[in-house]
Amino acid sequence: MKLLLLLGLVAMAQCLALRVPLWRGKSLRQSLQEHGLLQNYLKQHPYNPATKYFATSASAEPLQNYMDVSMYFGTISIGSPAQEFTVIFDTGSSNLWVPSVYCSSPACTNHNRFNPADSSTFIGTNDTVEIAYGTGSMTGILGYDTVTVADIEVLNQIFGLAETEPGDFFYYMPFDGILGLAFPSIASSGATPVFDNMMKEGLVAQDLFSVYLSRNGQSGSFVLFGAIDFSYTTNGISWIPLSAETYWQITMDSVSIGGQIVACSAGCQAIVDTGTSLLAVPNSALNNLLSALGASSNGQINCDAVSSLPDVVFYLNGQGFPVPPSAYVIQSDGYCILAFQGMNIPTESGELWILGDVFIREYYVIFNRANNMVGLSPLP
Repeated sequence: MKLLLLLGLVAMAQCLALRVPLWRGKSLRQSLQEHGLLQNYLKQHPYNPATKYFATSASAEPLQNYMDVSMYFGTISIGSPAQEFTVIFDTGSSNLWVPSVYCSSPACTNHNRFNPADSSTFIGTNDTVEIAYGTGSMTGILGYDTVTVADIEVLNQIFGLAETEPGDFFYYMPFDGILGLAFPSIASSGATPVFDNMMKEGLVAQDLFSVYLSRNGQSGSFVLFGAIDFSYTTNGISWIPLSAETYWQITMDSVSIGGQIVACSAGCQAIVDTGTSLLAVPNSALNNLLSALGASSNGQINCDAVSSLPDVVFYLNGQGFPVPPSAYVIQSDGYCILAFQGMNIPTESGELWILGDVFIREYYVIFNRANNMVGLSPLP
């Protein structure tokens, strides 16, 4: 019994050591309002979440409130001695990149910038990298160095050193760069993702990581590498097999409201994406959702009606996963608006949905590379 207790304490200590705390930053809307730049930005920057997935072929029909939600970010270090950066841990992309001293874009000037000359372990290359996201882009060069995530040291990790970060989005964000946690098959320039190197080098106890995103601005959000924190799984874990080893992509059976199917009636595809704040849905389904919830064409809804709204239920692998109105309604500046974003991304297996932070906050999510499955455990 004492041996089992000791082993349990050791395992717990290891889990805690591999936990990366996440912080929730201000929304882009809040940052722009503070600088008096909101209205001009809205006119010049329509949001296209599809750009992150299919940059050349996708189109989107954005709602007006995409900047009302916040993003979660944590701290890593690169180099010897360590240079610290805040990054989004993004399951919807696969590359690690941070601003570099070679970058003179406004978005780089007010963020931490990696200086390869200050690192004794840096190895440079002549290879380039270019990545487009729904709300920004970067170009740069690739290099290798020691990357430390929590207490995990990944030697000779390839990463991008940003030379340009066009536009305004990254300038107003509280994070420096992005650490992609999707599959190598979608990595720009063939770069090996950080978690793949963790697995290859035996730096994690299990080939999985898990995510908890807190609600309502509370603290405690984290990414846990190589382990499951079972204190967050008291309601059980439902496992959904991946339909593609690209993004964390799964098959969705249908979407219902009030017991009636309102979208995805013949099945569709969905991506569980920590790097997307809202619920991004096909344009063809957006009007059905807005109509079923009594919202206007731009997603606005009477705040007095929010308490009586039904859950939106996503059916995955034969099981329903509800998202309550407290999660999918955003209240800001005295108005209420639904956290749905229209887009259009066709796939061979049906239209694509993006289950972003609005969905993830309702579940403890386990991203299992050993079995290529996503685990969902309802949070209290």
